[in-house]
Amino acid sequence: MNDTSLIPAARFVGQRIPRKEDRRLVTGNGAFTDDVAVPGMLFAAFTRSPIARGRIARLDVQAAGEVAGVRAVYTGADLRRLNINFHQLYAPDADASHLWPLADGRVAYVGDPIAVVVADSRAIAEDAAALVEVEYETEDPVITLDQARALAKPIHPQMGAKSAGEAATPADPGLAEVFANAAHVVVGTIRHQRQAHSPMEPRGVLAQPKGSGELTVWLSCQSPHMAARYLSVAFNRPAHSIRVVSKDVGGAFGLKTQPWREEVAVIAGALLLGKPVKWTEDRLENLTSANQAREQEITVRLALDADAMLLAADLEYYTNIGAYPHMAGANSLAMAMFPGPYKLPRLGFTAKAYYSNTVGEAPYRGPWMMESLARETMLDVAARQIGIDPLELRRRNLITKADQPFTMVSGFVLDRITPRETLELAVEKIDVAAFRKEQAAARAQGRYLGLGFAVYAEPTTMAMGGPLSTEAAQIQIEPTGKVTAVVSTHSQGHGTETTMGQVIADTLGVPFDDVTVLEDDSSRGGFGAGAGGSRQAVAGGGAARRASGMLKEKVKTIAAHLLNASPETVEIEMGMVKVAGAEEMTTPLAKIASAAYFETERLPPGMEPGLTTQYRYRPPPIVFSNASHACVCEVDRDTGVVKVLRWVASEDCGVMINPGVVEGQIAGGVVQGIGGVLMEEIGYDEMGNPTAVTFKDYLLPTIADVPEIEYCHLVTPGENEGGFKGVGEGGAIIGPPTMVNAVADALAPFGARVLDLPLTPPKLLALMDNTEISSNGAAP
Repeated sequence: MNDTSLIPAARFVGQRIPRKEDRRLVTGNGAFTDDVAVPGMLFAAFTRSPIARGRIARLDVQAAGEVAGVRAVYTGADLRRLNINFHQLYAPDADASHLWPLADGRVAYVGDPIAVVVADSRAIAEDAAALVEVEYETEDPVITLDQARALAKPIHPQMGAKSAGEAATPADPGLAEVFANAAHVVVGTIRHQRQAHSPMEPRGVLAQPKGSGELTVWLSCQSPHMAARYLSVAFNRPAHSIRVVSKDVGGAFGLKTQPWREEVAVIAGALLLGKPVKWTEDRLENLTSANQAREQEITVRLALDADAMLLAADLEYYTNIGAYPHMAGANSLAMAMFPGPYKLPRLGFTAKAYYSNTVGEAPYRGPWMMESLARETMLDVAARQIGIDPLELRRRNLITKADQPFTMVSGFVLDRITPRETLELAVEKIDVAAFRKEQAAARAQGRYLGLGFAVYAEPTTMAMGGPLSTEAAQIQIEPTGKVTAVVSTHSQGHGTETTMGQVIADTLGVPFDDVTVLEDDSSRGGFGAGAGGSRQAVAGGGAARRASGMLKEKVKTIAAHLLNASPETVEIEMGMVKVAGAEEMTTPLAKIASAAYFETERLPPGMEPGLTTQYRYRPPPIVFSNASHACVCEVDRDTGVVKVLRWVASEDCGVMINPGVVEGQIAGGVVQGIGGVLMEEIGYDEMGNPTAVTFKDYLLPTIADVPEIEYCHLVTPGENEGGFKGVGEGGAIIGPPTMVNAVADALAPFGARVLDLPLTPPKLLALMDNTEISSNGAAP
């Protein structure tokens, strides 16, 4: 079943090696941004808007500035002295005229930063921030997606009344005919609520300007190289003058893709003052003013023939991206990925994004996940409407190995994926027949169990162009024989310090413990985009493997010359250089390395001294991974509470560098998916006040809400270097539809559709209370 033709003989790749970074993290020795202190460090706090929309009629910072210990108070007008090129990282040419680190003349959401106070302590800064006097001319805000769609009140007056982004397929007159002649037409609207990223470590920054014109920034981010590039452009400073250090990062999930308004304001304050300034976001700020995600809705029309084969899909998509999103766009990737791993011959869509007087959007783990949520939930709706098993509908429409390479109607090419195979593994693991008997017996007792499946294909790597195109690795064997690798990956819990070490140790033939991986400092190594798009194993692992392979060949050439052997007969195993058939010539790698540095006259003629190499790897534009998940849940008839009883993850992410890390990534995404379906919600009242600003109101899954996840793995190597595929976002993409389908199956006797998230107990109780149980209570 597994294609292992591209998998080399491995010593470390494929092993569940404990993560190198865990010892320091679990013993409290991690180095997060707030742990950093430098001499003379000052602290920042923000004055924020208490209203969602209005003009700033008067702004007076005098009282704040007179507080003992306050060094400076800066407003949006003050920052104009720096001529900051505030921009959107992935759309540098987009209109950014409305963007500025601090509100300047108008406020656009509750929590909008108006002034930054810099003081000797955080407490003084916060006290002084409360003394900034602001008078507003309040206006009625635009909060909901329905209000935003009306385009009655431009959020940014200078931009006029228009959507924030639009995308659509070309006109297709034949699409209407397909629907008119289809045996079955299924329509449904899926609504997804707004979510917070909720990283364990909120945002944080410490900026230290130096007299030499250099600037060192400690930043909680997803890539120190990407952040340094952004700041170089934003502050119009030479790239070499900005150093970004990002040691340990406690989660990001897309929130920390780029420095945003508060981070830029703090750095600007440090530059204006000429002193180091730190800001650490607290949880109230994080849930009030950090970028958010996922507020969207999509109406899906599916056309199927009499045999339940898909004929066409027509999509109408809207999203609320708030006032200041990381990037203004209509999520066209979600629309293009809607066909997923299915043989869908025709697709039409319109997609629109709208500004509002809420916190701006940022990408969140699998930002295109709406395609899987919409497709997989509507396939179950279709199956019930037609009267067949949802599994059977999927089996009829999924692409198979024989279909590949398969070109989706939207243009993506699917190859070397296993949707049907992973589905059957999940079905076998669950034992569907046994579950249906258990479900029927439970319903007879007034208990409602449900089983949901979902299948998806994930576009990983995203190296189609721009900053995500390449990753770099610089690898050096020291004179001691130890290995130092500088890579452009970056971990926010991903375990890349371990996985890149495994790839390098495996390729070079050295002990894993002899490899040190450095990935936390923009002043070391070459540019790389780091985390984002499930790309680090593919792009970073490919770069590490190529560079290691080049260095290994140099070692073999030098060793062959020194040992009077042929390079083809030389191998490196666990740090020992061996010659085939001549065991007595076995030599420690350290001895060869020493000669490469200190006995250069012994090297082959023309050979460059030392053992250092670098490689910049351009992976394929997209490498697809895939998975099928299954969930068993119970919905309590009296309380509406959903309990997740089982979760099966059947995955194919190519060659697994470390199965433990892979499963950790899947688990994290699944938990976020469960939270997104059942409990998490950022809400606003009619005046734009956030209604969930602590974890008492913004509910996150706990260990009691998540079962032990059962894993099944297939290994179908990609055609890229190493055969690795991305897996970081998959659980958060496939988790929501799997959960929704399980709840929908549990409530099938009530005839209720569960497409309006989150599926909170009051919603589910209302659905059960307002519908009749079918006469036989049977599952579809």
